Amino acid sequence: MVALSGFPAQEKDVKTIAPKSLTKALLVAAVLLMTGCETAPPVQEMSDARQAIAVAKEAGAAEKAAIHLKAAESYLQRAQQKLNDHQYSLARYDAKQAKMKALDALKASEAVTGSAEDDSQ
Repeated sequence: MVALSGFPAQEKDVKTIAPKSLTKALLVAAVLLMTGCETAPPVQEMSDARQAIAVAKEAGAAEKAAIHLKAAESYLQRAQQKLNDHQYSLARYDAKQAKMKALDALKASEAVTGSAEDDSQ
């Protein structure tokens, strides 16, 4: 290796510098992507939860599966509070839970309706 302008030649290990720099760059990019995803309000999840609750109510869940329906409404209310506080990740989680509970209420009310129809035959 040739020394330039009076400095002794220094051999840099390119193999160790490149992966470290690349790793740091990928880590920074991943963090930016993750924080970028959480800056958007969970509009679709909130809408899905509201629709699922409405369908469960139409199926008679208020009378036939009240526990599940109340849980869905509670999750939706918490999601709305977290949405108002700009806690979008937590709001998204609660909205998804509200939808799942509403679907549980729908299934339970349909099961009760189905068994009532079987008894009447």
